[in-house]
Amino acid sequence: MDKPLIVGVDGSDPSLAALDWAVDEATAHGVPLRIVHASRWEWYEGHEPSFGINRSSVQALSDHIVASAVERTLRRTSMVKVTSEVVSEDPAAALAQLSAEAGGVVVGRRGRGELAELLLGSVSLSVAAHAASPVIVVRGSEGKATGGLGTVAVGVDDPEEAAHAVRFALHEAQVRDAAVIAVHAWRCPAREMPDVPAPTDDDHRRRAEQLVEEAVRGAAAAARSGMTVRGRTVEGHARTALLDAARTADLLVVGARRRKGHVGMQLGPVNHAVLHHAACPVAVVPHV
Repeated sequence: MDKPLIVGVDGSDPSLAALDWAVDEATAHGVPLRIVHASRWEWYEGHEPSFGINRSSVQALSDHIVASAVERTLRRTSMVKVTSEVVSEDPAAALAQLSAEAGGVVVGRRGRGELAELLLGSVSLSVAAHAASPVIVVRGSEGKATGGLGTVAVGVDDPEEAAHAVRFALHEAQVRDAAVIAVHAWRCPAREMPDVPAPTDDDHRRRAEQLVEEAVRGAAAAARSGMTVRGRTVEGHARTALLDAARTADLLVVGARRRKGHVGMQLGPVNHAVLHHAACPVAVVPHV
């Protein structure tokens, strides 16, 4: 990561947790931090704008949010170059557009407003589905989100599609002095069919192990001396395997398997599951 890191803030506790995570991340990578607040955030979260809205009050609140975020950053460290801005736009669209200029975009798991608990169905998910850069959704308890467990987990499926996510995980592990664990889930569908003799699972397990080995081979070769890069194959659903890995990881990295749908660009169900339920921050890395 050499481009600036962008963090979206709205003044809520989850966004402040995201800000703290972004400050530490920018410091570790030695990159500038760009704090962004979209002044339409609360409208996006369920507040209906009225014709009597006081725009000067909205601007004053927005200015206060970013000023407070800058002050919080400088209290946390003096080692990062920080800039801030207020944009009068939809927050998801603004962050997705700005992502083309960023090494990554950091957002909280939810924000303020009447629909705060559903933010992951709006801003965070929308940014993750459309951003050109990796998007990190800061999840987990306050202590958990700060890291220190010494592991970066990355989900791998197809080795070629997983390449970007694995490289991102390797880089994150290097700055944390952590190990990389590549997780792949496999299943034997025939075993789940009624009235069918249970087949041997040796072939399925062997193929899974080969896939993981191929996915991490390049990462292991590029890893610095003494760094641990290992694979983990798990029988079962991918979402379960990744959520289990997140419980003991500082960061969970997944590839962005985006697809076009009738409501626009979407993420796959596994990404939805980890973004909603992971016990640690989740990085969604575009395949291309």
